Amino acid sequence: MDRIIFCDFDGTITVEETFVAILKKFSPKVSGELIPQMYTRKLTLRQGVRRILESIPSSCYAEILDFSRNREIRPGFEAFLDFLEAESVPLVVVSGGLKEIVKTVMGELVNRVQEIHAIDVNTTSEYLQVFSEFEGGTELVAKVQVMDRYPCDEKIAIGDSLTDLNMALQTPMVFARDRLAKYLDEQEKSYIPWDDFFEIRDYLKKLWN
Repeated sequence: MDRIIFCDFDGTITVEETFVAILKKFSPKVSGELIPQMYTRKLTLRQGVRRILESIPSSCYAEILDFSRNREIRPGFEAFLDFLEAESVPLVVVSGGLKEIVKTVMGELVNRVQEIHAIDVNTTSEYLQVFSEFEGGTELVAKVQVMDRYPCDEKIAIGDSLTDLNMALQTPMVFARDRLAKYLDEQEKSYIPWDDFFEIRDYLKKLWN
């Protein structure tokens, strides 16, 4: 494989941070305590997200999926997929959120991405039980582990927040916005700022052609 793109979902493909909104809505007390600690990196994502999710009753799961429906996709995403298909470049969605939320929000677009890697949950107990195939280090979904699954010559990352930092630091070309851009500034790692997927498409079109 020559090229591959790894793209975050929440706040990247979607306009708003759906997953954080869900954590705050369905576990306000625990979220209020732990989310600020995760953003300041006093608490790892792996510890924090697990504790919040596992404080949510399984009976809320259908409501969680319902709450995530009709979330706005960031402008240009379909046009970006069209461009990647024309260039035969796969896009892998790597999310630190729930896999079923990603599928619910993306709808038919799910069929146009190579793969989705995210958190699974078991709803058979009283509270949600978290399972992640790529749990490791500080992350519930260790995005660098996911990237290692796809050997290729050129890897590109797209993201917006703390869950994308390790992936961004390990990727030569990064499109970063919002919190991720600030974290990369602190790490003195170069990136390409962006607002919508039209900008990313146009940048890559120029670069590749």
